[in-house]
Amino acid sequence: MKVFGNTLSPFVRKTLAFAAEKGIEVELVAAGMGQGPAEFKQASPFGKMPGFQDGDFLISDSTAIITYLEAAKPEPNLIPLDPKNRARAIWYEEYADTIVGALVGKVFFNRVVAPRFLGRDGDLAAADEAQAVEFPKLVDYLETVIPASGFLVEDRITLADIAVASPFVNLSHAGCPIDRASHPKSAAYVEAILARPSYAATVAKERKLFAAA
Repeated sequence: MKVFGNTLSPFVRKTLAFAAEKGIEVELVAAGMGQGPAEFKQASPFGKMPGFQDGDFLISDSTAIITYLEAAKPEPNLIPLDPKNRARAIWYEEYADTIVGALVGKVFFNRVVAPRFLGRDGDLAAADEAQAVEFPKLVDYLETVIPASGFLVEDRITLADIAVASPFVNLSHAGCPIDRASHPKSAAYVEAILARPSYAATVAKERKLFAAA
């Protein structure tokens, strides 16, 4: 199985972590930003990361890929079977991908992607405003829903945790980390999920890249 993309994408990072938690071996193939092999372009007709290939099966979008991986290897199940808990897990993925993801688009794109990868200035005023106005609300919410177990659903690792942790890596890279003083539960929660083997090596490599910049 191949995942096409770059781990600096929160969606690629999430997909790789999900596969690792499932015990599924996947190969990361560099792609995105107009680059990548022909299979990536077939899998992702609009060039969005990640793309995915399993034999002659090609698909894109992290949620579609994760749905495939869950069905292909049902155990350990990372998308709960209980209807209410399954709905909660999907909600948390939506919170991460769409709501926090929109913030990543403003902060990470303008502070990192535009100047570093596109060779142009980002809209720093938009990034600053998003961090000041939107970011606290998103973390305020997270602070209220983290159970004592440290897992969002069923007191165990699920898609919910894997999805939620990923975009906060990008925000941290862009100088928008969770404040431990104002949001101690959220900071500890994200740190614990990212310390899992499914995330740790990838995140350490990314942090080293940004530290050297």
